Order: sequence, then structure tokens, then C-alpha cells
Amino acid sequence: MSLLYFFESVRAPVLDGFFSLITHFGEETLFIAFGLLLFWCVDKKEGYYLLCVGLLGTALNQLLKLLFRIPRPWVRDPDFTIVESARAGATGYSFPSGHTQTSIGVYGAIARWTSRWAIRIPCVVLCVLVPFSRMYLGVHTPWDVGVSALLALALVFGLYPILHDFCDDPRRMRPLFGGMVLLSAAYLAFVLLFPFPADVDADNLAHGTKNAYTMLGCTLGLFMIWELDHRVIRFDTRAPLSVQVVKLIAGLVLLMGIKAGIKAPLYALFGGHYLADGVRYFLVVAFAGSIWPLTFPWLCRKLAK
Repeated sequence: MSLLYFFESVRAPVLDGFFSLITHFGEETLFIAFGLLLFWCVDKKEGYYLLCVGLLGTALNQLLKLLFRIPRPWVRDPDFTIVESARAGATGYSFPSGHTQTSIGVYGAIARWTSRWAIRIPCVVLCVLVPFSRMYLGVHTPWDVGVSALLALALVFGLYPILHDFCDDPRRMRPLFGGMVLLSAAYLAFVLLFPFPADVDADNLAHGTKNAYTMLGCTLGLFMIWELDHRVIRFDTRAPLSVQVVKLIAGLVLLMGIKAGIKAPLYALFGGHYLADGVRYFLVVAFAGSIWPLTFPWLCRKLAK
């Protein structure tokens, strides 16, 4: 806490605003946007790489949060204050840092894949600034940030040779996706079966249970779309710039619309059970990877004239 107290002592409105902005670069929304940008418009292998790093990292991060159940810094020390604008994005347990996991997973994966320093340098800068912002804002300790950083870097460098060299090799990819599904299933089994103590925070446990179903749906969906693309679809990411813009923007709008539109019907179908979230995210991933890419040849014919 001594480092956090030091940051608290040097806070200033300009720095508060700057790091409040920087910390948004570690949110999961950007992970999804960058993953789909790469998957639809740049390089499917790089898209799979970023999505695998992000999904595996999220599953491990959420598992560790519920396993250790470490409170946020201001809960552990009531005399400590945080930058209030960061409170809304600092829900759940403190260890390990989700923003750190996401930022290093996303920008670290992009920096590892590309050889263009004009892209690498800002990505590396964000890999440093986002974790630092979590400590400056007072919502995570160095321990929270450090463990997440090591975990994310292990995934970035560990998955790179598999996705870079063997993305088209079923002998390598099926065990990878199978392992991701098993990890997600293990996380779900943990939250459902582990004898949590009576003082466990009910909201955090409910959030973790919902995330577990979501992660299982996402990993099953990713496995399915890789199989379909490998065997049948084989869509091409190349297209004129105007088509790429439409692919990305229209695809994201449709995806968000489907995600929101099927929520209520699925919750009604499953009686409000979190299984609805698993099915919902499976369908969203399935649309993103197997339905929307089928429109790419038609978009090229219509818009590239």
C-alpha cells in the first residue's frame, strides 16, 4: 500500500484526467473490437491469436479472482482514497487486475505479431501505461498488476508460435481449442461446486458465475468457427478500404444488436438462469465467425465497383 499512498500524495487534476482516459484502453470492449478488426479485415491467424490470448487470459483472471477473493485497496484500508471516476469500473475482487490482463493481452499480442515499429511502439506504451494507471487511480496494488502482467505475457509469448505457424494444422489447433474449452468448463465447475465460505460476496460470486457461462459459450463458439472456416468457409480478409470499413462497422453494429436483442428471449427461455448468457455468447461468436464472413464476397462485388 505504500506505493499507492505515494501516488495518492502526488495526484493532480491533470494526471487524474489523463490516467482516467488511459485506463479505458484496458476494457474488454476494445479487446472485442480489435479482435474482430484483425479477424475480419487483416489476418485471420492474428485474429485467432488475439482472441485466444484474450479469452484464456480472462478465464484465468476470473478464476484467480474467485479463488483468492482479495478485496480492493480502499476496502482493505478505509483510510486510503481513490480517484472517484475509477470506482465504477473497479467492481469485483482486486487480485489479479483485469484491465492489466486485457491491455497486455491485446496490445502485447498485436506488438508480438507485427514487425512494424509504428504499431509496436504505441502498443508497448499502452502495455505499460494501462497497468500503471490502475495503481495511480488506486484501484489495484502492485501485486494485482504484476501477477496479471506476468500471466498475460506468458500467454502472449506462449501462444504465438502455435497460432503463427500452425493455425491451419488441425493437429495443433484442436488440442489448443479443446484445452480452452476444458479450462472454461473447469472454471464453471469451480464456481458451481466449490464450497465458498459464508462471507463470500454474493454479487462477486454471481458475477463470476455469469462470467463462467459466458466464457464457456465463447470458447465453444471459437472452436466451432475455426472448424467451419478450416473445412468450409475459408473467407478472405482482403478487400478495398471502403469494403473493410463497412465490414467492420456494420459487423460490430449487427453483433451488438444481436447480443442485446436475444438477451431477453434467452433469459425467458432458460428461466433467468445464467446458462442463457453462455448460449447468447456462443451465438454471438458463431455469427461473428461463420455468418457475417459469408457476406464478404457480396460486399466486395457491390461496394468495390
